[in-house]
Amino acid sequence: MSTGERDVTTRLRDALAHQTASVPAPEDRWEDVEVRAGQLLRRRRWNRAAYLTIGLAAAVVTVVVAASALEPGSSRRVTTVAPATSPQTPVSRGPGPGPETTTASPAPSTSAPQPASAFHYQPLWPFAGEADAAGWQARYRAGGQQPWHLDPATTAISFTTGYLGYADINLVVDGTVGPADAHVAVGYAVPSTPNRTSVAAIIHLVKLGAGADAPWEVVGTDDSRGISLAAPAYGSRISSPVAVGGRITGVDESIHVRVLQQSSGSTPIGDRCCVPAGGTDTAWATSVGFAGARDAVVTLVASTGGHLLAVERFAVTAGRR
Repeated sequence: MSTGERDVTTRLRDALAHQTASVPAPEDRWEDVEVRAGQLLRRRRWNRAAYLTIGLAAAVVTVVVAASALEPGSSRRVTTVAPATSPQTPVSRGPGPGPETTTASPAPSTSAPQPASAFHYQPLWPFAGEADAAGWQARYRAGGQQPWHLDPATTAISFTTGYLGYADINLVVDGTVGPADAHVAVGYAVPSTPNRTSVAAIIHLVKLGAGADAPWEVVGTDDSRGISLAAPAYGSRISSPVAVGGRITGVDESIHVRVLQQSSGSTPIGDRCCVPAGGTDTAWATSVGFAGARDAVVTLVASTGGHLLAVERFAVTAGRR
């Protein structure tokens, strides 16, 4: 027994002796005192061990939580959102660019991928990569050319009406914008129903490049409007013909698939129409051939409609050659 434990035993004996002295008893039972003192000592040792165990467990939990927070996000193309601590502001609903700015920016002369050390998505439109975006930044800083690249809402509408060629999808219905990430719901006015709009897709955009004037780039869509484009996998290598597919909810749907590249503007390099589909969260699949691909990244878009407008919903993904 250590000196500290002997001191504790002595103090316990003295305290118990004082208590039992005031109670009539035939005799002091020091054996009981020692038993009780031993029990208290064992309890004290257990408490020390318990505190140590709880402390270690808390440390383990802290490490696990920290590790979880550091894990990379989902590989889905639209899992990136603005940080919880970032301010969320409504998407601007200002007018879009004039006709001269609705077409894609000139593509680089080479189809080789442009390195993007900090850009973890596929650049679909309007820039072919960071070098292309930096070229626009230089022109903007020198003369203020095409300031609409700084507005995610205008960029999203230009993407649908200009690059995709969906003239009726010309409204920004809703959305959120963070420091470097935006989700813009684009749609249309429902015919014969005043003040009613319908969302056709949610465009995912991120800032491309560095600096406060880094432009917005379309990188895909959120698959949340009853039509998805899950194959090919986002950013995967593709060749012609490419198998495409996803899921759809609707009645008497007709799915139109196209393959686009920036250097060809809104003229498709592949086209497949039309795939009958319908039901509730039902799988659909087809294949589409394409020719004349020059760009490193191509856009695949699946659309459906025919009830109110030719195109009422669409989904977009990216493939690499």
